[in-house]
Amino acid sequence: MRVLIVEEDRPYGEWLGLHVGALWPDATVELTDLAGFEHGGKARSRCDRDLVLLSLHFGDAPDDARSAGLEWLRRLLALHEFPPIIVIASGGSELSAVRALRLGAVDYLPKRLLTPERLRRAIRLGIRALERRRRPLGKPRTRSSLASVDAETHIPGYSIRQTLGESDKAVVYLATSEQLGRNVALKVSTQLRDPEDDATRRLFAREYAAINAIHHPAVVDLYDHGIHAGREYLAMEYFPFGDLKARLRYPLSEAEALGYLRRIATALSVVHAAGLVHRDLKPPNVMLRESGEVALIDFGLARGIDDERGSTRTGVLRGSPYYMSPEQARGQPLDGRTDLYSLGVMFYEMLAGSKPFTGSTAIEVLEQHVSAPTPALPPALAHHQWLLERLLAKSVDDRFPSAQATLDALARPVPNPVALTG
Repeated sequence: MRVLIVEEDRPYGEWLGLHVGALWPDATVELTDLAGFEHGGKARSRCDRDLVLLSLHFGDAPDDARSAGLEWLRRLLALHEFPPIIVIASGGSELSAVRALRLGAVDYLPKRLLTPERLRRAIRLGIRALERRRRPLGKPRTRSSLASVDAETHIPGYSIRQTLGESDKAVVYLATSEQLGRNVALKVSTQLRDPEDDATRRLFAREYAAINAIHHPAVVDLYDHGIHAGREYLAMEYFPFGDLKARLRYPLSEAEALGYLRRIATALSVVHAAGLVHRDLKPPNVMLRESGEVALIDFGLARGIDDERGSTRTGVLRGSPYYMSPEQARGQPLDGRTDLYSLGVMFYEMLAGSKPFTGSTAIEVLEQHVSAPTPALPPALAHHQWLLERLLAKSVDDRFPSAQATLDALARPVPNPVALTG
C-alpha cells in the first residue's frame, strides 16, 4: 500500500508515518506539505497513491461552511479516481465532520483526539474503500448484493445512485425520483413476496402505515410505497447529513449530548402522541438534519400504545439487544416508556462514549438490561446520574411517565436531583 501524508507540521507528520509503518510494515509512506502536495502534481486525478492522509484546517467559527479544509476536499474529491482521503482535522466542529464525510472523505479525525487505535480504524476504512473501487463490476458477493442488482433493474421511476446500507431483509439506496425530481432513500426488500401469502406479502406495509399517521419534521417523510416484480419498496426522505451512529464516531461534549437528548425526547413525544411506540430506537434510526434537528426513521417494529401483544414471538428477538428495555427482553406488553429506556441507553453512550451493557452474546446483553445495576457515569458527569437512573430504571413505573415529563425535568434547574424522583 502506498500512503501519502500531507502535513505542515513535519514532526507530527513523521509521527503519523511511524504509526502507519508500525501498523502496516509493507506500506510505502511519503510525507509532504500542502505546497509540495499541490505543486508536486499529486493534487490531481492521477495521484499515484492508494491512500492520502490529508491534514486540513476547518476554521475557528462553529459553522464555517467555506473553510479552507472543506474547499480542499471539494476540489480533490471532485477529481476522477482520486485516492481515498482520511482527513486529519484542526479547528472545525461536528458540522465540519458531517460535511467532510458527506463530500466523500473516508474518515474525519480531529487532530487533538487522534490516537494510534483511532488511526488504525481509519486506515482500515480507507483500505475497504480502496477494495470497493477495485472490485470488478457485476460480481456481487452476497445474496443481498444479488438483490441490489435486481432492484436497480426493476424498480420503475427511480434511478439508483449508490447503496446506503443493507441487511438480510432490505437494501437502502440513494436514488433519484423521476416524479419528485430529487434524491430519496429507496428501501427495497431482498426477499420476493408471495402474492398469495398475506402474512409475508407486505413487509413494509406496517412501517408505511405507522409513518403516514404522523406528519411532523421529527419523523421521516414518506413519498411512495409499492410492490414491483415481487419486491416491496418504500421511497422516503433522504438525509445527507447521516445518522447519530456516524456522529458518535466522534466524542460529544456534555452540551451536545444534552441537546440530542432533548431533541430525541421531543421526537418521541410526537410519536407517542400519535399513539405509537417505536420499539427500535437506536442511533442508526436517529437521522440528522443540517439545522441540527433530528428525525426518527425505521418504524418497522412500531406498534400502537394500546396494542397488548408482547414485543416478541417465542424464540424471535426483535430490535437491537444493546438498546432493548427489560420488559421488551422479557416479551412483555410495551408502552412509550420502553422507548425512554432506549433513550437512556443512548444518553449514556453519548456521555460516556460506550454502551452501558455489553456481552459476547445477545442473551448476555439482555440479562444485564434485566438485572444489572445502572453503570456510573465518569465523575465529571456524575451530576447527570439521576437522569440516567430515571431513564434506565428496570421497572417501567420508576421511569419518567412520558417523553414530555422527561423534557419537563430537563427544563427545570436541578439543585437537588432527589427532588425529581417523585
